[in-house]
Amino acid sequence: MSSYKPFAGTQQGLVLAIDIGTTYSGCSFSVLDPGVIPEIRGVTRFPAQAPGGSSKIPSVLYYDSAGKVRAIGAETLLESNIEKAEDEQWAKVEWFKLHLRPKTLSTAALHINQQILSLPRDKSLIEVFADFLKYLYSCCQTFIGETLLPDGKSFWESVEDRIVLSHPNGWEGPQQDSMRQAAVLAGLVTEKEDRIHFVTEGEASLHFCIDNGLKAKDEGTIIVDAGGGTIDLSAYSISNSGTNSFEEISRSECCFAGSIFVTEQSRTYFTDKLQETSFQEDIPRIAQCFDQTTKLHFRDSNEVSYVKFGRLGDHEPALDIRSGRIKIPGTTVASFFQPCVNEILKAIDKQRSDASKPVTAVFLVGGFAASPWILLKLTEHFEPLGLSIKRPDTHVNKAVSDGGVSFYLNHFVGSRVSRYSYGVQCSVDYDVLDLEHRQRGYCINPIDGRRQVENCFSLILQKGVGVKEAQEFRHSFYCVSHSRLQSISTEILEYHGINEKPSYVDVDCGIYFSISEVTPLLIVADISKLSRMLVPIRGTTGLPYFRLEYDVVLLFGRTELKAQIAWQETVCSISDPISV
Repeated sequence: MSSYKPFAGTQQGLVLAIDIGTTYSGCSFSVLDPGVIPEIRGVTRFPAQAPGGSSKIPSVLYYDSAGKVRAIGAETLLESNIEKAEDEQWAKVEWFKLHLRPKTLSTAALHINQQILSLPRDKSLIEVFADFLKYLYSCCQTFIGETLLPDGKSFWESVEDRIVLSHPNGWEGPQQDSMRQAAVLAGLVTEKEDRIHFVTEGEASLHFCIDNGLKAKDEGTIIVDAGGGTIDLSAYSISNSGTNSFEEISRSECCFAGSIFVTEQSRTYFTDKLQETSFQEDIPRIAQCFDQTTKLHFRDSNEVSYVKFGRLGDHEPALDIRSGRIKIPGTTVASFFQPCVNEILKAIDKQRSDASKPVTAVFLVGGFAASPWILLKLTEHFEPLGLSIKRPDTHVNKAVSDGGVSFYLNHFVGSRVSRYSYGVQCSVDYDVLDLEHRQRGYCINPIDGRRQVENCFSLILQKGVGVKEAQEFRHSFYCVSHSRLQSISTEILEYHGINEKPSYVDVDCGIYFSISEVTPLLIVADISKLSRMLVPIRGTTGLPYFRLEYDVVLLFGRTELKAQIAWQETVCSISDPISV
């Protein structure tokens, strides 16, 4: 474990990390005792699990026709619940996490859209998240109450907890806001409480790797969190600020190439092979058995694989079925993996090429990382190129939840790379010497009479820039009005195109920023007090107007984007303002 320091607080506390995965979910926690070095522990007991069960449960829920939760997690695997679900027509919800994916990732994920099951009628995504969060939270409460001595129940009731929620690298403000709403709906926190913290799965995995053998080096390391739905990649190196302080050296990536897509490839194969046969109704069962057994152990394309799904009497040699087992050539199983392998290799190559420092190692974590075939394919591809492929010698499927607790305790990452360009749509003063201004033309502001160019994009932070935690990015703007304004608002937009310095919002609209593609961040400031201090100005039209100069400030150093509007109440003078 990394060199944790004794907890410096004066009161007992609790940190709880909840990792809701596409296929499986888990929780970890740490009790904070003043002067004591914190220990990260996992929740290892859930309802309906056999003794000594897994530290994770399926991310699955059953709802009845009235929208009431009837089974969650390991409970959905009980034969009695499966039978009731069929008899009473319960709605099964799985892979619900993928419904929350950013719209900007939809194009890259069109091939999964039809595979994601729809939500129950009259049940919103936030409500489903809330139901699952509430269940996991109660499991944590029960586990801590039963395992902490001398009295875990009274401990839980006496301390205030901090909750860390993890999410894929490609998720940002809108997804975090939805998860926060779900936490409020679930009763974990109130709207006014600031006890929810977010961490990307890539950064949580880095903290897990540091705690399990990753050494601080000058060279770069790529962390690959291979999960059920997404593959999250992040590249880091040791920073100049000290031991165990890391900086991001490339934009984090998120691709849809998790283990569920291997299972879906197998389902297509079984459907093509068995449709219109006596085993057609067994296809879902065969795919499920492949997912839970054969897929996990596959390691050699030269050997035949088997899926045991039925009874000894299930026998059809023409379909390669004998004694309730279906035989699959090893090369065919390898083909199920190949699309995911290709995506992972491509993503790692991109991280290497974009990194600001040479990359010498790849750390593989997450449930999909336990696959011998994935490890073999990455090793075959990258070791000849000088990259070492490593997998921590512990439960890699606990990386995100354990790493979430470590993230709260340590904050090993001091600098992150901006994934996109951020700015504001605005109008700028017309410059006759600017060729593009002359080509676009200008309009006259009816309030102050200035000549202005519309549909401009004021860049505040460029993509690919390293950002320290306390670093601010700001730009100056102004607004004019005939009346005294009571508030001002500004939308922060993302640019997803290839232009390094985008300038106009009506260029490349489809990949620029669009309400249908990116949810803008709207910030609003109450300026009623300041407005009374402004001195009216006589405009060219002869009518008086008021001019307010202000800054838009962005903070990107943490895993949550923060935006502010700032102004000076005594001296309203900011250089080169722009009319918004």
